[in-house]
Amino acid sequence: MHIDLDAAQAWERLRASRWNPPGRADTGSRRKTYVAALEQAEQTFQAAATVGTATRPMQVHYGLSQAGRAIAAAAVTLKGEEWNLTAHGITTSGFHLPFPDIEIRTDPPGTQGSFVRVSEVLDSPVWERDPVRLEDMWDLLPPNLRYPLTTRDQLSPLYVDEIAVGTHDHDLLSVPVCYIPDRVIDAGTREALTDFLTSYPAVAQHDSYVTRRALSLGSEAPPEYSRYDRGGGELTINWQMPKGEGGGFDGQATGAERLARLRAMTRSYTGERYFLPVLPSMKRELHPLMAWWAVLDALSKLSRYQPAAWGTLINVDTSKHAVPIERLLEVGINHLPILIADAITEVST
Repeated sequence: MHIDLDAAQAWERLRASRWNPPGRADTGSRRKTYVAALEQAEQTFQAAATVGTATRPMQVHYGLSQAGRAIAAAAVTLKGEEWNLTAHGITTSGFHLPFPDIEIRTDPPGTQGSFVRVSEVLDSPVWERDPVRLEDMWDLLPPNLRYPLTTRDQLSPLYVDEIAVGTHDHDLLSVPVCYIPDRVIDAGTREALTDFLTSYPAVAQHDSYVTRRALSLGSEAPPEYSRYDRGGGELTINWQMPKGEGGGFDGQATGAERLARLRAMTRSYTGERYFLPVLPSMKRELHPLMAWWAVLDALSKLSRYQPAAWGTLINVDTSKHAVPIERLLEVGINHLPILIADAITEVST
């Protein structure tokens, strides 16, 4: 199994942190847990890279779970024994349902489960009563954009390139928002775009966007999308930079100021920026690491508790989901170390 350079560099970052752990993991039991959990996580990921799809979900899931203990140990917002995780904090059920409809629930907010505590320190929501479908979690992962589980309408991350912010001073944050789905572009109306963006609060709060040149329509002109050959497209969207008093923005914001605003509205994923959707059962967007965690919990439990069903699901001769699952698990081995290292930096500063 090939491990790409970024993953190797991420493990180097994590190993280098162990002699002087960050945040609150610098002394005592928290330090011991941080060091031991990262060693277990790295070894488990190494083991995952040597096995096939039949058992890989278990190794990748438990590697992430152990890394979660290191994240909690380092978190500056967790006081006393709050960092000491005592349960999983997430459950998967509905294995009798079609694969995309498997149900995922979490423990209540404020409990000691790993998923709940790590979500808390990453400012990511949990849910307990209404289950979230596996497909909805699957669609939140950027690598799955081209590998949907069904033909249902997706709520997928919208990519934005930081370079597009530019360096010149002006009064707008103006960037192409990418991977807008065909259903929105085909509709071609302002109403369709507005309806779609209700799931992306940060984008929905824009001030304007590029429209078709139709003078007779004025402010009602429809969006001017740029289509991709492989489906979907992009739209340049504008946010007015705020005007400050006695400092701050004065209407002519610098590139650094516009970049800071973009980063405040988006989430980082392996060095790239995305606008993430808010699922109907949640009040804010899920952190990418927690979306991975939820998907891997489902795959791990399906492979452990329903091995025959799992074997059928990953059979490339009979299952349409087999290759997307294979690809996701391989990508996870490469992407998760980066997300883990970034999460530790995030919670420890």
